[in-house]
Amino acid sequence: MKVKFIISALFLWAVVLMSQAATQHHLVLSTENTSIGITANEGGRSYIQYYGAKIDQGDIRKIFALGSNFTSLSYPTFGIHLGGGAVEALSLQMPDGNMSTDLFLQSVEKKNDAGGECLVLTMIDSVYPVTVKQYFKAYNSSDVISTWTEISNKGKKSILMNKFASAAIPLQRGDNYVCHYHGKWASENYMFETPMPNGQLVLDEKEGLRTAWYNNPSFMITADGKPQEECGEVFGATLLWGGNYKIQMVAENNKFTVVAGINNDNSAYTLEAGETFTTPEFAMTYSTQGKGGVSRAFHRWGRKYALQHGGQVRDILLNSWEGVYFQVNQEKMDQMMQSIASLGGELFVMDDGWFGEKYPRNDGTSSLGDWGVNKGKLPLGVKGLTDAAKKHGIKFGIWIEPEMANTKSELYEKHPDWILQCKNRELTKGRGRTQVVLDLCNPKVQDFVFSITDNLLTENPEIAYIKWDCNAAMMDYGSTYLSADRQSEVDIRYHMGLRNVLKRIREKYPDVVIQCCSSGGGRISYGFLPWFDEFWTSDNTDAYQRLYMQWSASQFYPAIAMASHVSASPNHQTSRVTPIKFRFDVAMTGRLGMEMQPKDMTTEEIEFSKRAIASYKSIREVVQLGDLYRLVSPYDHKSISALMYANDDKSHLAVFAYSLEYTHNQQVPYVRLTGVDENKNYRIKDLTPWNVQKPCFLDNKVVSGRALKYAGLKLKDILNRPFSSVALELVAE
Repeated sequence: MKVKFIISALFLWAVVLMSQAATQHHLVLSTENTSIGITANEGGRSYIQYYGAKIDQGDIRKIFALGSNFTSLSYPTFGIHLGGGAVEALSLQMPDGNMSTDLFLQSVEKKNDAGGECLVLTMIDSVYPVTVKQYFKAYNSSDVISTWTEISNKGKKSILMNKFASAAIPLQRGDNYVCHYHGKWASENYMFETPMPNGQLVLDEKEGLRTAWYNNPSFMITADGKPQEECGEVFGATLLWGGNYKIQMVAENNKFTVVAGINNDNSAYTLEAGETFTTPEFAMTYSTQGKGGVSRAFHRWGRKYALQHGGQVRDILLNSWEGVYFQVNQEKMDQMMQSIASLGGELFVMDDGWFGEKYPRNDGTSSLGDWGVNKGKLPLGVKGLTDAAKKHGIKFGIWIEPEMANTKSELYEKHPDWILQCKNRELTKGRGRTQVVLDLCNPKVQDFVFSITDNLLTENPEIAYIKWDCNAAMMDYGSTYLSADRQSEVDIRYHMGLRNVLKRIREKYPDVVIQCCSSGGGRISYGFLPWFDEFWTSDNTDAYQRLYMQWSASQFYPAIAMASHVSASPNHQTSRVTPIKFRFDVAMTGRLGMEMQPKDMTTEEIEFSKRAIASYKSIREVVQLGDLYRLVSPYDHKSISALMYANDDKSHLAVFAYSLEYTHNQQVPYVRLTGVDENKNYRIKDLTPWNVQKPCFLDNKVVSGRALKYAGLKLKDILNRPFSSVALELVAE
């Protein structure tokens, strides 16, 4: 022990001597409009000095001279007081019980990969064999910078990780507001904006699977007061993790720090000798153009880097769920395919109810895990459906829920040990009082879940689309596969297993479109989207409520990823009665689809739907691949809501506006089109008039961009009754 103490003391003294003569790096990593500045002292500490609008390398010293730098440790650790009230990002328990970690910078490296420029800070503990590599990445053609760490155990004994965040980012303390998103089933992603007091605000999730259902892992923080749409300084960030997460916002009078990562509550992780643990990416941007600037930065980044096929426009589809629910059969599916094809649609998706041999799937109480076709309903199997789709000139898709089982299933009878469960406890059951979660910690279960998709696509290569659902939380936090001392790792290892499955699917089937669904919008998260093309925004298809949910989801997620469907009236969730024009005009701001039985529509509704679908095709590329400008927020209670999309050169625009309430002779705001080119003239087209002989008064008018931007559109006479709406196309001349 005495020899060890002397060696440790000599090591510390050597570190001190090195730090005095160490190389000091003033590092700036930049995107087109943002920069992060870091001071890295080899043999000493590394500090984040700045994050915000773009600066040059030489500006770091000027920021020092002004005293405006943050001087916050880039990765603060627990157990050694380093001053400044830092919130720890890393907390380890060493093999001898020591709870402290003390990191010193060993090296700095800058390198490029396919996605952008990376800065790598390698840090080592002064006593224990722990190495931490901290990454900062500036994505090419993007204003997003991400950060994450690799934590390595270089010793011969295991280390217990009690906290292992991805990031600790300092922000400017001022008149800060936090914009965050909360909800529940059928009411996901409602937006809330609140002043940030001194103290701590925590956004976290412990559902395990539907980890964006209650709280979304995305947020914005202003530097200069209440959030504005197109002005003001706004920090925006999201965590790329599908499991439980924790985002701590800690504010003092003169300091503000955001620490984000995997939720460490009841999730201690044992790092074995020689093992490296990689934390999920924390992606962030900084806008001087308000919330809109944050959104556009994330949309561009998301389409290019964070979701599948982000540059390919999506098909217009009909999903069978609200049309027939579980009562699928060959005849109904064929009829629905013919219906959507006749309306101009391009894809039909058969939802739940198609499988189960011993236990036919007629409701939510049975059959999950048994993925054989129910020949009583579909005597020709899936091939009969793909053949029918081909006959009608459209594509075919199918629903699965591969992470789940029912206790009433052949799978459960054969493999009860494949279910997440707590030892010596009664099994918790979800939907239908029989639904349980498969244990993806177990490699055999991972193979089984992969085989569900693999078998379907191998046997039916014509399947073009999969709706991947997940209708449960992690109800029982326990695994029969993991050892007794590893039970706290269930959530982390489950999501590692799920990622493994999704990677395997994408490697083998890169072209299939896959939707991420989880009791509606329970997985609207960049933690899932790298393996998916889109998400199901909510099981609530009511157009009025969708305006609010889609407005919030658009803060971080692009329209191409947002499945938005026209459903029946009265709506099946809210019983609200709305015109089909209003329902289409709302759904056209995302990936347009339908969620109903077309044969139940009136002749007038059918004819309108054909025209609306054709009109959407003319603006589809602008909506799905363009820049979003939110014009009038439904959350501002101004009786209307409006938004627009613009292509890169602002020569092609799509504008949508809606009446949310109507009181006679009350003020209706002018809608100013902030995203136009002032120097262009635009011809306006009414895309979805109910009567093609009587489009709105704006139809075929040519108006200057300057007038549209500064005078705006007066829509009072168009939005003149409850649930009235307008969809306009503007083309530069």
